Amino acid sequence: MRNASAGAYCRAMSINQRCFVRTESEGSGTEMTPEQEARHIIKKIRHHVRLLNRKWAEVNQRSNEWQHKLEETLEKMVLFHNALDDLQQRLNDAEREKSKWQLVDDLLVENLAAEVDHCKAFQQRTSPIQNKVDDVNDIANQFHEMNVVLSHKNIRRLEDLNNRMKNLQSAIEDRLNKLQDALREFGPNSQHLLSASVDHPFERAIASNKVPYYINHATETTHWDHPEMTKLLDSLTEWNNVRFSAYRTAVKLRTVQKKLRLDLLDVNHADQAFQSHGFQSVSDRLIDVIEVINCLLTMYEGLAEDHPEKVNSIPLCVDLVLNWLLNIFDSARSGHLRLLSFKVGIILMCKAHLEDKYRYIFRLVADSNGFVDQRKLGLLLHDCLQLPKHLGEIASFGGSNIEPSVRSCFEKAGCDEIQAGDFLDWMKQEPQSMVWLPVLHRIAASETAKHQAKCNICKECPIVGLRYRCLRCFNFDMCQNCFFSGRKAKGHKLTHPMQEYCTTSELGMAADEANRTLAPSIGYPSIYTRWDWAIRKKLNKFQYQQETGCFTAIGGLNGPSDL
Repeated sequence: MRNASAGAYCRAMSINQRCFVRTESEGSGTEMTPEQEARHIIKKIRHHVRLLNRKWAEVNQRSNEWQHKLEETLEKMVLFHNALDDLQQRLNDAEREKSKWQLVDDLLVENLAAEVDHCKAFQQRTSPIQNKVDDVNDIANQFHEMNVVLSHKNIRRLEDLNNRMKNLQSAIEDRLNKLQDALREFGPNSQHLLSASVDHPFERAIASNKVPYYINHATETTHWDHPEMTKLLDSLTEWNNVRFSAYRTAVKLRTVQKKLRLDLLDVNHADQAFQSHGFQSVSDRLIDVIEVINCLLTMYEGLAEDHPEKVNSIPLCVDLVLNWLLNIFDSARSGHLRLLSFKVGIILMCKAHLEDKYRYIFRLVADSNGFVDQRKLGLLLHDCLQLPKHLGEIASFGGSNIEPSVRSCFEKAGCDEIQAGDFLDWMKQEPQSMVWLPVLHRIAASETAKHQAKCNICKECPIVGLRYRCLRCFNFDMCQNCFFSGRKAKGHKLTHPMQEYCTTSELGMAADEANRTLAPSIGYPSIYTRWDWAIRKKLNKFQYQQETGCFTAIGGLNGPSDL
């Protein structure tokens, strides 16, 4: 077929050439010989054959290029469709699994953590699908670079798969966020339980660092303090008429202690809660609000079982204690407490013998050999003094400078490091910085005491609580309210030495009460028993300090053992 076409082309060219030759001959007026005409025609034929060969080569080249492009396009199209099919299958499987999801609102609280893990695992399994989507899009872009226009059907299918992938990713992220929010609000590390600690119009809200604050919708204001804490702090002002700072601080702390139900918390129970939450080592560790809440929940759940009639609202108790601890040790609301501060605050306010508290707080700062240096004792006393500081009473206990107290303790011990015995001996002297703590214990011990005596000022009989007997006036007794307010009677002066009873005085008293001693320069009177009248003369050697309510020994008397 190619030869026939070439022959036809040559015959046509020959005819044209003869016409051209004749025209030239006629125009020139001369005629070419047959030989010349033949040579001329052959020359022209060769020229056109070369042109024809070149054109034919170009046609073949273009044909081959087109065939190669078709084959390449077909190969890519097959790859494209295979990728689309694979992507569609993967999306179908993922969407089928997604359709089995249970609504977050219908999930049980105990299953939230597991659902979060499942959702994260599903997200990881579907992440390779995005790679498939990217591959399909890359192939589609290659078609564009090859000037191959995809059909509308392929374009719509590609867009549909892209949209399905975006919707799947969005659904996964949305579910994961909802699950995590639900876990934060209702899970084991949530504060959702504590939202029940307030009533309308108040709402408990949580800052980004997990610190709670309270919204009053009636006044449209926010407060760091719980509404009940605000009432509690306001109620403490009624004790401002107590003249003596140690008693004033102690009665305020006792009011807080009872409101927070910490008077029910045994020191062993508190220690078990610390241990169960991994709070064994103190050092300089910081704990966040969630850790504090979880530990407090453990404490108060135990108290609710032992004292259901008194601990009838665990959320309220936990929220109030948390509020109180933050006010004392994290007033800036950073969301973190030192573990030492947390333990000190709880132990000082819990129910325990005074000496047991001294031993416990000493162990918090002692090294593995049971020794404490000046720096660690300073840290301990600093945290202890935050309690009276929060009540505005720090000035009466040496202020925020704890160096004199630390120096006093180590000078008494006579060494660079002290042991528990040295610390106990010093604390039993009731140093100025810590005198409020034993007074708190005496006030707590006297609450149910009824003394068969009449107050010579207000005439209360029997005297309930602390009883004070003047060691200079004959048969002169005072109740704690009259003593705290500094009331006077005819013949009795505030400078007279007084004897304090925190338990009922009876014949046959316990030996430990009878053997209590007056420690010199401690600031406050200790308990006497049946030696009252025998030592009255010697007790005149004690000077009564009106400002702080302390007895300062100016003689050599240390107690009944010195009689």
